[in-house]
Amino acid sequence: MNIPKTPPFGAETSGGTDIVSGAEMAGIVQQWLAQNLEVMSKEELREFQQRLPDKELWEPSPGGTSAQPGKASGMEVASRMVAQYGEQQARDLALHTWEQMNLSNLCSQTEHLVVFESEISEQYQKKRKERPCLTQSWKNEDFQQKFTHLLLLYRSQHKKYKLLFQRRRQHRVVEEQGHLIEVRDLFGPDLGTQKEPHTVILHGVAGIGKSTLARQVRREWEEGRLFRDRFQHVFYFNCRELAQSEPMSLTELITKDSAGPAAPIEQILSQPEQLLFILDNLDEPKWHLKKYSSKFHLHWSQQQQVPTLLGSLLKKTLLPEASLLITARITALWKLFPYLKHPRWVEVLGFSESARREYFYKYFTHESQASRAFSLVESNQALFTMCLMPLVSWLVCTCLKQQMEQGQQLSLTSQTTTALCLHYFFHVLPGQSLGTKLRGFCSLAAEGTWQGKTLFSVEDLREHGLDEAITSTLLDMGLLQKHPASLSYSFIHRCFQEFFAAMSCVLEAKKEGDTAGVRKLIEVYGIDYLFGTPTTCFLFGLLSEQGVKEMENIFKCKLSRERGGELLQCARRELRLKHSFLQPYSWQLLHCLYEIQDKKFLRRTTTNCQGMRVYVQNDMELLIFTFCFKFCCYTTRLQLNEGGQHRQPRRPPGVVLSSWVPFTDVCWETFFSILQVTGSLKGLDLSGNFLSCSAVQSLCEALKCLHCHLKTLRLAGCGLTAESCKDLACGMSASSTLTNVDLSFNMLLDAGAEHIFQKLREPSCKLRRLLLVSCGLTSNCCQDVASALSANPSLTELDLQQNDLGDLGFRLLYEGLRQPPCQLRLLCLDQSHLSEEVTHILRTLKKEKPQLLIFNRWKPSLTSHEKAPGGGEMSDDKSALRWQEPNSGDLHMQLLHTKDDFLGPTGPVAPEVVDKERSLYRVHLPVAGPYYWPNTGLRFVVRWPVTIEIELCVWDQFLNKTVIQHSWMVAGPLFDIKADPGAVAAVYLPHFVALQGDHVDISLFQVAHFKEEGILLEEPAMVEPHYVVLENPSFSPIGVLLGIFGAALHIPVISNVLLYHHLHHEGVIFHLYLIPNDYSIRKAIDDEEKKLQFVRIHKPLRLTPLYTGSWYTLCSPKKVKIIPKKLKLCYRSPGESQLFSEFYIGQLGSGIRLQMKDKKDKTLETSDQQLLQSLQAS
Repeated sequence: MNIPKTPPFGAETSGGTDIVSGAEMAGIVQQWLAQNLEVMSKEELREFQQRLPDKELWEPSPGGTSAQPGKASGMEVASRMVAQYGEQQARDLALHTWEQMNLSNLCSQTEHLVVFESEISEQYQKKRKERPCLTQSWKNEDFQQKFTHLLLLYRSQHKKYKLLFQRRRQHRVVEEQGHLIEVRDLFGPDLGTQKEPHTVILHGVAGIGKSTLARQVRREWEEGRLFRDRFQHVFYFNCRELAQSEPMSLTELITKDSAGPAAPIEQILSQPEQLLFILDNLDEPKWHLKKYSSKFHLHWSQQQQVPTLLGSLLKKTLLPEASLLITARITALWKLFPYLKHPRWVEVLGFSESARREYFYKYFTHESQASRAFSLVESNQALFTMCLMPLVSWLVCTCLKQQMEQGQQLSLTSQTTTALCLHYFFHVLPGQSLGTKLRGFCSLAAEGTWQGKTLFSVEDLREHGLDEAITSTLLDMGLLQKHPASLSYSFIHRCFQEFFAAMSCVLEAKKEGDTAGVRKLIEVYGIDYLFGTPTTCFLFGLLSEQGVKEMENIFKCKLSRERGGELLQCARRELRLKHSFLQPYSWQLLHCLYEIQDKKFLRRTTTNCQGMRVYVQNDMELLIFTFCFKFCCYTTRLQLNEGGQHRQPRRPPGVVLSSWVPFTDVCWETFFSILQVTGSLKGLDLSGNFLSCSAVQSLCEALKCLHCHLKTLRLAGCGLTAESCKDLACGMSASSTLTNVDLSFNMLLDAGAEHIFQKLREPSCKLRRLLLVSCGLTSNCCQDVASALSANPSLTELDLQQNDLGDLGFRLLYEGLRQPPCQLRLLCLDQSHLSEEVTHILRTLKKEKPQLLIFNRWKPSLTSHEKAPGGGEMSDDKSALRWQEPNSGDLHMQLLHTKDDFLGPTGPVAPEVVDKERSLYRVHLPVAGPYYWPNTGLRFVVRWPVTIEIELCVWDQFLNKTVIQHSWMVAGPLFDIKADPGAVAAVYLPHFVALQGDHVDISLFQVAHFKEEGILLEEPAMVEPHYVVLENPSFSPIGVLLGIFGAALHIPVISNVLLYHHLHHEGVIFHLYLIPNDYSIRKAIDDEEKKLQFVRIHKPLRLTPLYTGSWYTLCSPKKVKIIPKKLKLCYRSPGESQLFSEFYIGQLGSGIRLQMKDKKDKTLETSDQQLLQSLQAS
């Protein structure tokens, strides 16, 4: 039997500390370039140098002399170009320059460079194999060729960072979703700030491939495929090995390795910005960086403890310009937070589905073997999901390869990582052959885990009864590996050490009682981090029913059936403590519950999940969630990815699951398994999530399951097609409980509707409510609709709005509606374009069936031209949404008396103040039509009666100031609006930009949507004075931005002069503000002045535009002291202090005259007798 000596990676193997520099590889381009420059004539070389863009190339180098373009040799030019530009850019620049000089013979030399690089690379690899490195104990080069790409999730801030400093604050933390990046983007510029990081943290769970990725970065750099333009030297350190080292300087650390750079160390360290230090497993050694950290700037020649050296690199007190790539487990990042300077957080998420397949086909030499193995794994949903972890993929392939070699039938049924490890160690490897020595091996693993120790001496092994013969057996089996340089041993992977440590806990519990192992775990990790360690996770798996049976068989003993009582009690307490505050930090705990597979315990523990919000970011977390959710007995509703265009503003209590990566077909299959178990789930909302045909098939298979009790299914805006409807219709008709389905905003077309309504005719279909708003339907489908209505008495509500049914369509519907079996109570239908004849038929139907309400929720304007609220003319496009002025008398009079109310078709509507501190309001708009809120400037056109929530927000909470300063200007208030999907036909968002001329460049105006995935910009349908218009809007925090790309910041705006006064016995104090016409700013100032007991003097809005960034002077004919006399018109967030002028008047007498002038001494604003009258009135 061929037993693999080492696992493929990784994540925490004792990987080699190959220290790689540019000495042997970085000179390739320079030598090639020098050779080609030397063959040029002096005139050609001079012209070549003069064509180079950077004249600083010839300034003195550090410690050297300057070179003149006409006198430098080819060798010197090549050296300076590589130093200045890096290899890739120097090569490209040389080829471009030769092409300009028509030196085609030199341009063709690039092919020789490729061959030259390849030869050097082969020589270098051969040299490395011949020269063992300081810690070159990891030798499985075979895996390195099988390694494939991992999913990398980038965030500007690590998701646990806030939790560590706000653990006890029970409020929702808005999580940044992040985005997937490639390896080449690790040190790339930030999307927002465009800054490049100097420190990148690769973090992830155990076994996910962090260390392998770190070594891959080093290897790709060696071979010239990665970061060659960015780094001249790359150094790799495995911190496990460094923890054993004596005090040394950074110079000694670099030069001690035989594979280190050949160039002088002074030369290498003189350009720290071109250095990359890879610190692998920085979290693993149990050293205290704080204890060893130095407050002083160290010199690289000073000898220090290794933790001091590493801490100085982290805190940037040593080589601050150098770059760092650090790997660490996600549960140990708290150790590093105090030492990191502006790090970039990149989480390793494991293999994608395609990468898993690629790995299998690289592992097996024969394609037929790979196909058999992958097909088997694909059929086991849990196992295929677990294979996203490279460690699991390697274990699975190794187990299946042995079965193939022994001619066995392929079989692997493991559902958990613990079960897979048990199978590998005691069925693939002859673990039982160790006999009684196996207990000693487990105790060695446990002692090392408790002490944070991963390297063991010969004496350590002997203390646990492992003599030379047993050690040799462990090496042959591939459980241990030897490190010749340090005469020590380690487990082939840190996860495997933790697995055997968990076995030791089970054995100790048998001897000392159930609580012994748990007490030790809490003592080592603390209760806060108990469930985040692999040892605890493996312990849960070993305490499962299957785990106990395997342990009893392996150790020939009897274990208690009341297993893990204390551990389960800890889990129950932790789950109850976190409950709705689970998001998104509880995966370690849920993973432990998944490993134990104790359904009875889960039913007792996860009974009530109402109100829980959970985030998943890979297949494994989704698998864990679906498994645990199946036992939430009283949870009636589940929603995927709350938010977006089709969200519900007041969702019923339930669970919200948010996914940070798109669902694949396999993910959907896993997700829909929730419906296939007996449970209380009655409502499922998938609106806004794309469903492929394969995903719809998985959904329908679940709907057909006898245990599925779903009543409500929302699939609005899911990208469904006519083809999707074939399976969907079958699933809907097969369900015995499904009564409410929403398929709105999907392009089902008539062909899709045909499938749906054909199945509705079947007696088995129990559907009562069907929504098909905006599904691309025409009169061609109405015969099918009518047939279904006349055959299915259970259907009582049907919504066909925003479909082009026309007169013919309604006539066909009429025949079905008038049939006695039709029990429809509510039909939502657009009636605006029906002919007089069809309208008459409609009246006749209402008389025939008085119980039927045919509801027209939205009646658009039929006029071709109307005045917009702020002036200007609306588009005459018949399809555009039009503003209809309220039918309630003179608008100006309404503004005077009902400014706090909404003005609508039926008159004023008063909003409800939900939360005064948050400026959160709720209003119920009772009928379809236009509504105007004078206080804020907001306007809505609604299709049907709807309740809307509106919260005034502050831009600074969402938008980075640097983005505002350099790209965009805030142009209006920010609102967080919530409304039923489809209810709002158009929203008019106020802006304060003064439009100039007849033509407006709409592209300069953008509506910013702040969603979980980041800032989304949407171009409005129209831009008018005072408003931008969004048609069929989706809601989130939204507001208007104006693009100011490269423009001067003197933007014309509609402004407000706010004047406040405070009376006291000696006179009157005034405060005067000059602000853009923004209600949120005005309200913030009002609130602040009221606290100071100042009263506002109301003045009409300025119509003449002023300019942002301009200064305006206040003056008065009377001797009034005004501080300050000049005010700058600028936008300041409502959350900031606003600029104002203060002046004091002892006796008003006949009044006071104030003037505001611009820099040209032009009077812009006057306040005179009106001010006195206002004061007297107050």
